[in-house]
Amino acid sequence: MKITALSILLVWLVSLPVGAQQTDSEEAKYEWRIRQEVLYGVYIPRDLNDALVQLHKLTDAASKAKFKAMSEDDAVHKLFFSLGRWMTHNWSLYEGSRLSVSLQQMGIHHPDDMVRVMIRLFHRSLNGKPLEIEALLKQVKEEEEKRKQERLKKGQILYQETRKVDPAKREGNGNDGRNPR
Repeated sequence: MKITALSILLVWLVSLPVGAQQTDSEEAKYEWRIRQEVLYGVYIPRDLNDALVQLHKLTDAASKAKFKAMSEDDAVHKLFFSLGRWMTHNWSLYEGSRLSVSLQQMGIHHPDDMVRVMIRLFHRSLNGKPLEIEALLKQVKEEEEKRKQERLKKGQILYQETRKVDPAKREGNGNDGRNPR
């Protein structure tokens, strides 16, 4: 029994530094990925405008005509699990790419939202409609906030802690009271 416990403890102790190295390695991979123009042989658009240009180039005329004839909401709904999954996978929206970073800087944080926005804008561009990007971004942010509030309402507090900071320790020591000297 003692040998088993010692073996487990030894394996656990040896694995600690490896876990930290994997985290650093993952961060390094992410930093590398977001600077790449091509990943796995696929061109990664720079930004939303470049993504729309690429969609126009990659989509054949018959598919464009079919897509154009749909209503905007139908187009987003019907193509989410086909074209949307292609964009998510090939443009590395979950793993990180220069496109995902650009969209995050615009305020679109979830890859599913990124896909919906690109499909909707592609549909608008095919139909010669104004893109109205700012209004669309506002709508995405409102929907994201609504989903967040719904999760909070359904959620359950598992543990709550309240800390009191001594004002004397906070003043005059050059820190915020969390790390007294």
